[in-house]
Amino acid sequence: MKLDDLRETADCDRATETLARVGDKWSVLVFMQLEIEATRFAELRRRISGISPKMLASTLRGLEREGFVARTVYPTKPPSVEYALTDLGREMAAPIRAVGTWVLNNIHRIEQARQRFDAQ
Repeated sequence: MKLDDLRETADCDRATETLARVGDKWSVLVFMQLEIEATRFAELRRRISGISPKMLASTLRGLEREGFVARTVYPTKPPSVEYALTDLGREMAAPIRAVGTWVLNNIHRIEQARQRFDAQ
């Protein structure tokens, strides 16, 4: 699909839903962690500062629904659950990482713009 094809309202709505999912701050952080390696829930929670268990579970469910994350349950006692990026998730991780890197490289410029705006 080309960008010009998104002019159709239905396509825009469909794209907006997915963009909202992959663009929220928790999803970005989950992508960054799972790009490194498949990880268990508790470990993801330790690595992502400030996320509540409820928000992490909701984020993982949303990413799983979109096809970006796979949830694997291992038959251990107690059961062990691991999350990993799917092929689709690994493809999406590249542009997410690129945007994150761009923000980190330009954060000083963004902060200066905020200060100028807020001073007006």
